[in-house]
Order: sequence, then C-alpha cells, then structure tokens
Amino acid sequence: MYAKPDSNTMTTRIARAEDAMDAALKSLSYRLTETEGPRMDQTKSNGASNGVLPGAKPLADRPLSDKGLAGMRNDNAPVAVPGPDIAPVPASAQRVPDAIATGRPSREEAEAAVRTLLRWAGDDPNREGLRDTPARVAKAYGQLFGGYQQDADALLERVFEEVEGYSDIVLVRDIPFYSHCEHHMVPFMGLAHIAYYPTKGVVGLSKLARVVDTFARRLQTQETMTAQIADVIESILKPRGIAVMLEAEHLCMAMRGVQKAGVSTITTQFRGAFKNDANEQVRFLTLVRNKP
Repeated sequence: MYAKPDSNTMTTRIARAEDAMDAALKSLSYRLTETEGPRMDQTKSNGASNGVLPGAKPLADRPLSDKGLAGMRNDNAPVAVPGPDIAPVPASAQRVPDAIATGRPSREEAEAAVRTLLRWAGDDPNREGLRDTPARVAKAYGQLFGGYQQDADALLERVFEEVEGYSDIVLVRDIPFYSHCEHHMVPFMGLAHIAYYPTKGVVGLSKLARVVDTFARRLQTQETMTAQIADVIESILKPRGIAVMLEAEHLCMAMRGVQKAGVSTITTQFRGAFKNDANEQVRFLTLVRNKP
C-alpha cells in the first residue's frame, strides 16, 4: 500500500512553487530601464494602478527584452535556419556577358598587347616574320571570339509551325565546333549533338548549328557551354524535352600540363522528357552513336 501524502506538506510545496514562480517572473524583463521610467518594484510607492507606471512605454513599444513572457521565444516554434550559400553565377555563364561593350580597348591597344606577349615569349616583334603578327592576331581574335557580339536568343525566334503535326524527336548531330578554354586560352574542339521534342513548331536546322557557334566563339568551359546551349533552346522554343551532348578534345590537356593527346571529354544536359525518362536518354544516345 502506498502511504497517503500529507495534505499539509503538498500545500506547502505548492505555495513554495508559486512563490518561486512569482520571483522568477519578477526577475525577468518586467523592469524598465532608468530612462524609461520607474522600476516595477516602485509600483506601490508611486501609486500606479493595473501595473502601468507613469511615463512607462506601452508593452508593444518596448524592446523585445522588456516584454516579459510575451517577448520570449516559444521553444516549440521552429527556428529559422539559414540556407546554404549559393554561389553567384559566373560571368562566363551569361549569354551575353555584362560590360563587354564598355571599357573595351582599341585595336591599337590590342596589337600592342600582342607585341608585349611576343617579347615575353622571348622573340622580337620587329623582325620580318612577326612584324604584322599583332595585326593578324587582333583580326583573328575578332573571328575566334565573335560569339560575344552575337545574340543566341535571336537565332531561334523564327519558328516554322506548319510541320503537319510533327511532334517526334528532332536530332542534329555531328555539329563541329572550335572553342577556347577560358583557363589557358588554348583551343578545344569537337562535335555537338542536339535533340528536342517540338511543341509549337520547329526551328531551322542551321539555327542550332549557329547557336553552337555563338557559344563556342567565346572563352569557355565545356560544361558551361553545354548548359548554355540547353538553356537558350529551352527558354525560346519551350520544347517537351532537350538533349545536348558535347564531345571534345582539349589542347590544354594535350599540349601542356599532363600532355595526353587523344583524350575525349563528354558532357551532357537533359531537360524535360529526356531528363524524366531514361528510355528517352537511351534513344538519344542510340541515335547519336548509330551512324551509317
């Protein structure tokens, strides 16, 4: 048998607990600062009623620390946890990088820079074979990096809607491209393969090749270039699915560094139906690889 608790003892414990709770509440943030008005323990002497002191700020206007229990955080409420930092989009990932038209050096400045590089390499830019090299390099750069002056979005604006209800896959494969690694400004080249499922019509086949050239004729990484091609097709044509594959050899790996020639790098981007259905990816890869 359990002993019946003494009612007097329980009453005493409850009274002590209530006294402790009152003391804790008074010791929280019910006190006002000296500049805001008299302290709460001066209520009786000042004759304040309803716990409101003369000159004291309303509870809603006090700082969080002065609101007592109302200003305390509910421990059961979820705590906002800051999300992971998101890296900014690199300038190379923009379709048309900002500020390329501002602060651009003159043709003469570009040629002078080439002469500096020739001297740094250990040669004489004034000898007969190199005398016209700075002008040739500046002219070549205008073509090799002409993609900065082209708008990939505009290339896809004209769509042929009268295609007799065709909605199956459209694949353009083996599009050759030549680009330059943005890390060493050394060429990388290869083939691009693009497929999409049209919705509102099809685009001229040559336009897809021009989109590849637009992004290839910039300082690039192969990964960024693959995503850029998929992005512009997705945003302009709104197809049911997009598949882009680039395979290339990088001379920055063949001519310098590890110096391994013949190594091929493959990058892919799948959107929509191609991303959601593995069978569509297999179909795309099969069509790319099964060449006559």
